[in-house]
Amino acid sequence: MTARAAVHAVPGHGLLHCVHNDDEIRNDGAVRGKLPVPGVLIIKLVLTVLALTLASPGLTETARVAAASDLRFAFDELQPIFEKIHPPHRLELIMGSSGKLMQQIENGAPFDVFFSADVNFPRALVASGKAVAPVTTYAFGRIVLWSAKVDASRLTLASLTQPEFRRIAIAAPEHAPYGARAREALQHSGVWHQVQPKLVFGENISHTAQLIDSQAAEVGIIALSLAMNDGLKAKGGYFLIPANTHQPLEQAFAVTRYGRNNPAAQAVARFMSTPQARGVLQRHGFSMSDEGKP
Repeated sequence: MTARAAVHAVPGHGLLHCVHNDDEIRNDGAVRGKLPVPGVLIIKLVLTVLALTLASPGLTETARVAAASDLRFAFDELQPIFEKIHPPHRLELIMGSSGKLMQQIENGAPFDVFFSADVNFPRALVASGKAVAPVTTYAFGRIVLWSAKVDASRLTLASLTQPEFRRIAIAAPEHAPYGARAREALQHSGVWHQVQPKLVFGENISHTAQLIDSQAAEVGIIALSLAMNDGLKAKGGYFLIPANTHQPLEQAFAVTRYGRNNPAAQAVARFMSTPQARGVLQRHGFSMSDEGKP
């Protein structure tokens, strides 16, 4: 027998709804019984997606990694190693100064992991609830004098007072840890007041290296991890600034609150303690202790 249907106006909506004979129309005009076809399809779609998700724990996840720019060349090597070891996962890298990346995370930027050149920045994010413990130290950095114009390996910090150096580049100390350590080293060496009028500031340590490379500054203070890169090393030597002239560059990472449930972010955290990751960092001039020896 063919099912009987009636066309019923739904009160207050100005719409027509087709009601089958096994549906019940209440006094208020609503329909009890079978769901409309679109509703059934939506529920089926949701259940299908849920089933696929539960059945496929290896689905590709991307970790958005906000990293201090001294890690630029190190991550060129770390990223493919990580993605080979963890084939379901991918890294998306956002480089900048540690202070500015921290500000973005505080303002809700959707980063999963934060790699800072200063351990105090991820600690502050954990304290404010923007990141989750633990805060893990992954390396210690060093600062160097570098120039693309002169042989910086023959220089010392005292050399910067010479008139031939009219522009000296450092990273902005207010938000770049490498800039803060550069200022400390210049102050410790007693030349800060003499060189201060000559200073030009990079947004981060990578930008500082670009200023020197383009000879917008004759010389500057950058990360050892950048000066050891083949491209920069071919353009000029460097002078390793004594570690006792500044506070240690203890560098650390933390998973953010945004990334705490991201399997790829958790995989990054585990990966950084592996011999492969530590070996890459050491090859790029980082040390695993604060002894000041890369």
